Amino acid sequence: MERADDAGRAGIVVAIDGPSGSGKSSAARGVARRLELRYLDTGAMYRAVTWWMIQVGVPVDDSDEVAARSSEPKIEVGIDPEHPTIAVDGVDVGGPIRSREVTNAVSAVAAVPAVRRRMVEIQRELIGSGGIVVEGRDIGTTVAPKAHVKVYLTAHEEERARRRAAEGLAGAKLELTLTQKEMALRDRKDSSRTTSPLNKAPDAVVLDTTELNLQQVIDRICALAGEHAGAHGRR
Repeated sequence: MERADDAGRAGIVVAIDGPSGSGKSSAARGVARRLELRYLDTGAMYRAVTWWMIQVGVPVDDSDEVAARSSEPKIEVGIDPEHPTIAVDGVDVGGPIRSREVTNAVSAVAAVPAVRRRMVEIQRELIGSGGIVVEGRDIGTTVAPKAHVKVYLTAHEEERARRRAAEGLAGAKLELTLTQKEMALRDRKDSSRTTSPLNKAPDAVVLDTTELNLQQVIDRICALAGEHAGAHGRR
């Protein structure tokens, strides 16, 4: 079994970016498990803030109000790939943040600069000296631009929508056509926002997962990590 404490791997930072439904979360957790690294889902953090805003009645499309209250919720993140957790003010919100309501509102909240500044600060603290796989939409470009391994996952739009619909968000299977429209809208919003837009880092390896199964994706990312470890060990 590949181990995180092999030469060149103990302090590695693996950044995995990409749009919804590209397989980021499953792949990132799989890589973290195999290489015995920590795992951070940054998207869950933005979802947690969005969930809190909805709960306290803040209009998510009011960027000034969202910014004014962005420092209030206490976000706690568990980075064990076997059992990643996310809590707000001590309340486990791992389930609620995956609701359709949060999914359709998170882009608006995540686009607010004050929210992003706070989340990026927390994310960088968690990354620390490395030994972690981090997934999101701006990891290789903003959160960890010096990550040792950068991967941008993508897939055909229809395939991404099929995967997301099959997840059955909020406990019910989503209608495929509507899911595809919602995902396309969210991707456009995230790609066009002013602060840390969804974008591929210039030095990221693009991996199209349309025709790949999960294990194949994990294998390819682990191979990239192995290449880094090997190069580090030869220095």
